[in-house]
Amino acid sequence: MTHVLLADDDVELAGMLKDYLEQEGFSVTVMHDGESGAQEALSGQYAIAVLDVMMPNMNGIEALRRIRTKSTMPVLMLTARGDDTDRIVGLELGADDYVPKPCTPRELTARIRAILRRTQNTEPDNAPTAPIIVGALTIRPEQRRAEWDGKPLDLTSTEFNLLEILARNAGRPVNKAVLSEQGLGRPLARFDRSIDVHLSSIRHKLGTLPDGRSYIQTVYRQGYQFIRDEQA
Repeated sequence: MTHVLLADDDVELAGMLKDYLEQEGFSVTVMHDGESGAQEALSGQYAIAVLDVMMPNMNGIEALRRIRTKSTMPVLMLTARGDDTDRIVGLELGADDYVPKPCTPRELTARIRAILRRTQNTEPDNAPTAPIIVGALTIRPEQRRAEWDGKPLDLTSTEFNLLEILARNAGRPVNKAVLSEQGLGRPLARFDRSIDVHLSSIRHKLGTLPDGRSYIQTVYRQGYQFIRDEQA
């Protein structure tokens, strides 16, 4: 049974979400403050953490910051609807995605499943997947590991998804709608900057070409592409 950590100081809402998630087959532990939530998340017992931004003792942003110092576990943020600042800061700190509140239990469950589908290895043991190699980048899909110039890349689960999609299509642009559907598991929403923030983080981790350009290029009106050696 997949174990979910839910940290939210709204006792009534947390209880309702817990009941719904358990009916959907999840095991759920609830915390009501950020400090306890961060500590519990680092116990290694959970497949995913859901953090509300506004919590006592330690808010969700600080809880996420603490989690990311030691763990790349998937983290979904609950943000106030229309609060772009908290949303972008959370993504920049390594949140995998966000759900604006108020949200329905069904919407939250769907988002959790979308993230877990992309973080858990579902390939059968007798069907190994070959590594994806593009220049200095090596991606091992079965192990969900990425290496850059022979050294491990420290990626969140969503960053790994997006980089894998771009690497599989190296040399060709991939539009944001496809990246959102395949990388985040949801349709691209209008004015949604999640993809841009995640790719900005990946670019930072990859560094730049000798001429200062990024390995991930923005292609006007077409999306993003990972450039091949010959394009460099």
